[in-house]
Amino acid sequence: MTSATKHTILAAVGLLAAAMAAPALAADIEAPPRVKWSFAGPFGTYDRGQLQRGFKVYQEVCKACHGLTLLSFRNLAEAGGPGFSPAQAAAIAADYEIDDGPNDQGQMFKRGGRVADRFPAPFANDAAARAANNGVVPPDLSVMAKARTYERGLPWFLFDIVTQYQEQGVDYLVALLTGYQDPPQGVTMLPGLSYNKYFPGHQIGMPKPLSDGQVSYTDGAPQTADQYAKDVAGFLMWAAEPHMEARKTLGFQVMIFLIVLAGFLYFTKKKVWSAVDGHA
Repeated sequence: MTSATKHTILAAVGLLAAAMAAPALAADIEAPPRVKWSFAGPFGTYDRGQLQRGFKVYQEVCKACHGLTLLSFRNLAEAGGPGFSPAQAAAIAADYEIDDGPNDQGQMFKRGGRVADRFPAPFANDAAARAANNGVVPPDLSVMAKARTYERGLPWFLFDIVTQYQEQGVDYLVALLTGYQDPPQGVTMLPGLSYNKYFPGHQIGMPKPLSDGQVSYTDGAPQTADQYAKDVAGFLMWAAEPHMEARKTLGFQVMIFLIVLAGFLYFTKKKVWSAVDGHA
């Protein structure tokens, strides 16, 4: 074995050991607890009741500051979605005012929403958003469940591959929404910020958004902050991946096809080469 080969092997071993020893999160950030989701795993599906409750929480709590600008109203009535009827989706759209134009006079105007429209942004521009939120622009929530996550590091991500665990984003959202608490002794908070044990740096510009009894449910689900957080996080997961169920169904069909194809190829190879003398 050459000296260069030895150094290459030692370097690889060193990198692997460092990766396994490195923390998945910052030392002062607590790992978000895992939540049981109906859509987890290769055969998971969305809970329609949870999606509708989560949409209600978004409408009553979140939409004043956070947009869903990549989502259209028609998506609410599509297969794999919350299960609203086309009439319900149209009624939800009509409650919004949409900027349109120009008209025949060359002026912009507002009209009621249509199912083909996307959810409008809550602020006209970033400057207006900053002015209303202590200099901070509230992020759009369209793909937040996919954009926000955390690293579990080695060896945990290897187990995640086997178990098909892909819910770090929604787990983090639930933890963030329920992670508000009084700052520990000795921590100095910046003006206008709140302490959140799951937020990087712990100081977040969004005040505590959820409290028990804040949103009324009609299906008997608990009206608690924890339930609200799970429901709105589940809804945001659907908003980020509205065609997840179709993707999983197609993936399963492709796997079955590949298994059958592999079988046909094996027996075809046996048939084609059966008459060939192996000693020729």
